[in-house]
Amino acid sequence: MLHGKEEMLPRVSSVETHSDYSMTITFKNGERRLFDASPLLSLPMYRNLGKVFSSARVEYGTVVWPQDMDISPDTLYLRGTKI
Repeated sequence: MLHGKEEMLPRVSSVETHSDYSMTITFKNGERRLFDASPLLSLPMYRNLGKVFSSARVEYGTVVWPQDMDISPDTLYLRGTKI
């Protein structure tokens, strides 16, 4: 807690996609994490992710794709593996 409010997890500063549907993500605190996005491909809201995965970019502190797809920066941080 910070001044009565929960401390926020770091936001994304850069992303690099890989052919196995994983991403190397650098956060604003300098940490790097590897996030496996392949399990998302079976979810209805990410049905087109495979087609646009390599076009990932950073906006508003998280990773986004065309067609209004994104992943919460908290999810990326908490489920990513520190590298």
